[in-house]
Amino acid sequence: MADQAPRPAREFVVEADGGSRGNPGPAGYGAVVLDPVTGEALVEAAEYLGVVTNNVAEYRGLLAGLHAAAELDPDATVHVRMDSKLVVEQMSGRWKIKHPDMKPLAAEAARVFPPGRVTYEWIPRASNKHADRLANEAMDAGARGEAWSPSDSTAELDAAAADRAAPAGRTAGSRRTGAASAVAPAGTEGGDGGEPAPDGGGAAAGEPLARAGRDRVDAASLGAGTRAATGTGTPGTGAPATGTPATGTSGAGASATGTSGTGASATGTSGTGASGTGTSGAGASATGASATGTSGTGASATGTSGAGAPATGAPGTGAPATGAPGLGVAAETSGEADVRAAKVVASPGWGPPDMGAPATFVLLRHGETPLTPQKRFSGSGGSDPSLSPVGREQAERVAASLARRGTIEAVVASPLARTRETAGIVAARLGLEVAIEEGLRETDFGAWEGLTFGEVRERHPADLDAWLASPDAEPTGGGESFAATGTRIAATRDRLVAAYAGRTVLLVSHVTPIKTFVRLALGAPPESLFRMELSAASLSAVAYYADGGASVRLFNETSHLR
Repeated sequence: MADQAPRPAREFVVEADGGSRGNPGPAGYGAVVLDPVTGEALVEAAEYLGVVTNNVAEYRGLLAGLHAAAELDPDATVHVRMDSKLVVEQMSGRWKIKHPDMKPLAAEAARVFPPGRVTYEWIPRASNKHADRLANEAMDAGARGEAWSPSDSTAELDAAAADRAAPAGRTAGSRRTGAASAVAPAGTEGGDGGEPAPDGGGAAAGEPLARAGRDRVDAASLGAGTRAATGTGTPGTGAPATGTPATGTSGAGASATGTSGTGASATGTSGTGASGTGTSGAGASATGASATGTSGTGASATGTSGAGAPATGAPGTGAPATGAPGLGVAAETSGEADVRAAKVVASPGWGPPDMGAPATFVLLRHGETPLTPQKRFSGSGGSDPSLSPVGREQAERVAASLARRGTIEAVVASPLARTRETAGIVAARLGLEVAIEEGLRETDFGAWEGLTFGEVRERHPADLDAWLASPDAEPTGGGESFAATGTRIAATRDRLVAAYAGRTVLLVSHVTPIKTFVRLALGAPPESLFRMELSAASLSAVAYYADGGASVRLFNETSHLR
């Protein structure tokens, strides 16, 4: 008998998605296996996962799609399309996988097919409608206490209807023909592409929290019936994960005057730069050097920037940022303003999608001490004063403000008395413990401790001039230079970003460390420290993303004290 010709290996396209309504919150995934030529849906899968994060749900969707394809043909080659940049980059081997909840999921996904048989492509979310609808159906079913049913699914019809309604060039139909945007073969953990290793576990940067859940289909608009091949799972619980989006506060900061030199004003809620005033509405964000305008262009635009106007620009480089013109913000109560302000800081205004939630540091300067109104040098080498009655009142006010916003997940403080006391007041209001971080202490000002600037000028004029001229100069008596402080803060930042990936942390610190966090985020020179004003009990915020970028979301905000 003549040998039979070998059967050619089949090819499949897998589209997958996952979402969490709360991040972590009630979550689900959807996946569909498609014929790459006809675009026919061969298998659909969806499942409610219980409470997990977006990224875990996305990985579960990927696994379901790969397993479904393997059941159709274990010898097939598979092209995976997802709108999760994080999953695509990690599974392609360009980003490392460090988050404990995702390591086993990624390892399992890599074992479904032999190496080299699966490729990955990032696609825009608008091109992933089918899997997105399936994920939402699963979450809706879970909310009803039911399992997702393939016989009740209308995801394919909904996606097709959305394609027909989409503008030309924006439909999902092109995804069926293999139009690639970022295709890469599946690799192993720790590729050499020079990309960082995002931990994930949170919402995608630049997107609302429940990414797959934000376009929930109105049940009244759904058509009846569609073919669905498989359904998996029943409502249950998923792997725990940490990470809620970053938050902070909003409001115009005080104008900068500098303590020993001319200071430029740097006020506003979400912009950064050398000059500019204004307040920023919900969702507005800008980075850059300075700008004026009303639509969120530049670092801190003069005027009011409206709700939902994201800005784009290179982080910390002074590159101009642009944003959509704002929408007017109606009058609101102080409580509503607090919620809106928190969302301003929580919603990234620029940056690639799907890199996981940033680690966000809400930077709180301690309340006043007896030395504060006298403008005396008060570092880590002096008398270590406690808060004054005014300082304790300031701490109570900021605690109440942060409690209303309800977004702080951990409190970390400098070891000095004034910061520990401030942090203790806030943490007690938030129901949190205070962790002490030595790296957050104030600069040691040596023999200048307890002196005013004028007194230092009189007693140590040459040393003061050298200190003002060079970040490497130390205060008289062997204090700490600003260069040394910068090195210490950079190491502390890296340590805390790793420890609190995807979380929002209140860091209670001092003038120089907080200014240094901001300076490093902006890539500004050391002399910029003399051009920032930081009030007692003020709030600033910096978000740190998985690609190494940083976004200054807030600076010297003091509305809670008024």
